[in-house]
Amino acid sequence: MSDAAILRRFEAARSIVRDAADLAMAMRPPPGGPSGKQKSAQDWLTEADGAVEALISERIGALFPEDGFQGEEEGRTRTGQLRWVVDPIDGTSNYARGRPRWCVSLGLMDGDQPVAGIIHAPALNEIYTAVRGHGAFLNGRPIQASPVTDTRSAMVEMGWSNKVPDGVYAAKMAAILDLGAMPRSGGSGALALADVACGRQDGYLEMVINLWDVAAALVLLEEAGARFSPFLRDGGLDGGITLLATAPGIADDLAAALAVPLD
Repeated sequence: MSDAAILRRFEAARSIVRDAADLAMAMRPPPGGPSGKQKSAQDWLTEADGAVEALISERIGALFPEDGFQGEEEGRTRTGQLRWVVDPIDGTSNYARGRPRWCVSLGLMDGDQPVAGIIHAPALNEIYTAVRGHGAFLNGRPIQASPVTDTRSAMVEMGWSNKVPDGVYAAKMAAILDLGAMPRSGGSGALALADVACGRQDGYLEMVINLWDVAAALVLLEEAGARFSPFLRDGGLDGGITLLATAPGIADDLAAALAVPLD
């Protein structure tokens, strides 16, 4: 697809995601115990998930009826050479408790190639954007991956998933600690990857993560100069698999310690 067609869609999507984020904020539960339906251990679904996905799907469909669409909640509902992939609320466990670390994540793919992404975290007043070949930005300012080259200065996050076998999380966290890195876990895969892209942290590992979590972030990482494992090539288009994203200066050390090959 032409660069002009992608940029036209990206500009339209920015407005749509802004409206979706406003809707999510209006539906946001107050701080406190979790509000919503627990699908499985630490996996929540709120009314806002469905409402936000429906808003984005309807607006995208009206503007670009020839495009495909895939959401976390409804799956792949339309097909096309260009495909929009949305996680309506990434970080639902945070959202369900009224915490601020969550986002609306919308990626655009040309075939199997991510070409644009928007990650809007309204409670944090942050919008990450990227178009392939045009750079990566946070609130309109260019971003780059961290320049850190020593793992003893690094901050590395690992996402938690109930799909990971017992003992794996502890073993990977131990490997991070053995490098002298500072471990983190924040509850939103899309925002964790955005943090790697903008240099707020130096690595992110999630053992089982899905396309809707990363479709927007992959182009952000690429444009920001981060390195990451071959998620799409290794099966990420069709199911949950492992993803490691890292600052380039510690990439080889981190990949070796965590036993996750990079591109």
